[in-house]
Amino acid sequence: MRKLVLFLMGILILSCGEKVVEKPENLIPKEKMADILHDLALMNAAKSAFSKTFDENGIEIMDFIYKKYQIDSVQFVESDLYYASIPLEYQSIYEDVEARIDERKNMMDRMTKKRNDSIRRAQEKRRDSIRSVKDSLVDP
Repeated sequence: MRKLVLFLMGILILSCGEKVVEKPENLIPKEKMADILHDLALMNAAKSAFSKTFDENGIEIMDFIYKKYQIDSVQFVESDLYYASIPLEYQSIYEDVEARIDERKNMMDRMTKKRNDSIRRAQEKRRDSIRSVKDSLVDP
């Protein structure tokens, strides 16, 4: 029985080490793949918010991505499939993309807060100016 368990464990270990998908010749480097997926996420978010504008202007997200990164659809699909066949590698790519999106979101939040603070200060300054003009008219 013990030999059978060891045999089955050995087969399991060897089968896990087997490559599911062979590395394509024109594999997109990991960093570039993260850039592509980041841009793809941003473009998809923009399209969901402004789909009419995208449609009216004939903007195709994937065509834009292929042109920007000088790749073709086959290269993208093969690279994506290859990285997906290596779960830890794929996870690290998506964690990088997520970190970039979070960083961008935090930057936008800071900019929005700064803008809102500026608007609030300008409104307070305006109220103070109006108050001083009113006070000067009331107290001759």
